[in-house]
Amino acid sequence: MNKLTFFLISGLLIFTAACNNGARTSQTAPVNTEVVQTQTPEPEETQEAQEDAQSELRRRQLNQDIRAREQRNHIFNEGSAQNRNPDNIASEVRSKLEANIPRGSLTVEADEGGVVTVSGTVTNQQELAKIERLAKEIKGVTAVNVKATVAKPQT
Repeated sequence: MNKLTFFLISGLLIFTAACNNGARTSQTAPVNTEVVQTQTPEPEETQEAQEDAQSELRRRQLNQDIRAREQRNHIFNEGSAQNRNPDNIASEVRSKLEANIPRGSLTVEADEGGVVTVSGTVTNQQELAKIERLAKEIKGVTAVNVKATVAKPQT
């Protein structure tokens, strides 16, 4: 009988505790109007992040991502580069340019016909000359409009 009483009382206490825990809503949430200032990263951290973004490993990862996307497109479009989504084309071109022109500041837009427009800045004439060739390596790109210019990198 003592064991049964113990289980009944324990069950009653657990049930009561669970029922008293009211639902939490935005009305009962604490009000915190204090704005938290984010710290700017140290110059060393910024330099490390930039070096990582420009590393050979990152370039290989971007190129593998491009190949994987092209393989998926090949499967879904029966090998055709026609009717590709302009956003996918722009994304692939952007990745290709990022991997091969790491110091550039470029934007990429694509239209339904596969015409890609690349704008922004690069650090030298050699990088500017690479843009069209690299963009045309992506399946579905029919033409490339290069509106990028050469500008000194910001330090």
